[in-house]
Amino acid sequence: MSSDETPGRRDALRAKAKQVTAKQTRARVLWRVAAGVVIVGALTAAGIAITNTVVPEVTGETQVPRGFVEGGFSVDDVDLSSMSDAATPEATPEPAEEPQPSETPAEEPVQIRIYVDYLSEEAGAFEAANAARLAQWVTGGDVSLSYHPVAMLTAKSSGTKYSQRAVSAAACVATHSGNAFAAYNHELLTNQPEVGTEGYTDEELADLAVAVGAENTREVRDCIEGEDYVAWAREATAAALDGALPGTDDVELAGVPLILVDGQAYVGSLDDPAEFTQFVLTVESDAYLATPTPTPTPAE
Repeated sequence: MSSDETPGRRDALRAKAKQVTAKQTRARVLWRVAAGVVIVGALTAAGIAITNTVVPEVTGETQVPRGFVEGGFSVDDVDLSSMSDAATPEATPEPAEEPQPSETPAEEPVQIRIYVDYLSEEAGAFEAANAARLAQWVTGGDVSLSYHPVAMLTAKSSGTKYSQRAVSAAACVATHSGNAFAAYNHELLTNQPEVGTEGYTDEELADLAVAVGAENTREVRDCIEGEDYVAWAREATAAALDGALPGTDDVELAGVPLILVDGQAYVGSLDDPAEFTQFVLTVESDAYLATPTPTPTPAE
């Protein structure tokens, strides 16, 4: 190549290089604009997804299980065969002074409310010792019985929050197969995992519900494995711990189990059905004695 062509060729190369650089610059600008549009679109879509899923879960009302009244689940009108077959109840002790048949208060059944955590050994001991007698009383119309599951021992299950999940599972059974609630509640109390272990998995909790005879098994299983009532379990526990319990004179929930008989807390032996029976009879007798006797109308 001749020397006089070199400057011209260099100028041509520089001009071409500038054109290529300009094209590349325009391409980068266009790419960045397009990428920005895609990112903005993605963020917008994510925002919509978060709004439609997370926000309702946080700001929406927590769903309450069916049959949950005054902090508990009544078992007055459900199948109590699992409780009746738990054990043969001890002979009912006689009260110190047997009331006459006409004096026995029969207008209202005795109200028994039992606060339980499904990881509480003491709650399990009370259920095992007294389930048969409780079922007998309910069947005879002498007692109105309700269970109040709470999750006070959530931190005692190696991080799996078993107490909350078990309360949620019981709520699922109450909602989708109410007649099996008493059997499921009894099973959770009398066949507990040990404190400090991970407890049953959600799948095992669902299997347990099916094993005790829960109907609508698909709904029950989906509810338990989906932990549908875990948020409710937390709120119900917080409500139970917030001040005096309904139907009591300033009785507060400080531990489980808590057994209330017409609003009075039972503080006797948890595994002695005779002692508990005597307490119930005493409360019933006191309730009658506290009822004023109508003043007879004087004769003319």
